Amino acid sequence: MINSIHHTALICSDYKKSKQFYTDVLGLTIIREVYREERQSFKLDLALNGNYIIELFSFPNPPKRPSYPEACGLRHLAFEVNDIEKIIDHLKQNNVEAEPIRIDEFTQKRFTFISDPDGLPIEFYEK
Repeated sequence: MINSIHHTALICSDYKKSKQFYTDVLGLTIIREVYREERQSFKLDLALNGNYIIELFSFPNPPKRPSYPEACGLRHLAFEVNDIEKIIDHLKQNNVEAEPIRIDEFTQKRFTFISDPDGLPIEFYEK
């Protein structure tokens, strides 16, 4: 049976920019980084609090894909946070704009969205 989600794989259009975003802005740590010559592709394994969560790939000229919360397919990537204002301030300091805070109608918890460098919606959901 299934134990947990192992990781989420993302393909980026600008590897250097996305690597900086996920490590410096979001604070994920690098587990392993490899360049696969035969595919002209970087593969960056990233962790949050020691848990492997994201595989970041680069490929030459990846096709565009709709990426907004209501597009068919992956809706968004969500991170749990303790303090929504603190993460919004941190994002602003890194020139990343967050949407206005919303309230989950079922849980009454607060959340907001940003976009990664390729427009992937990322949610921050207050614990």
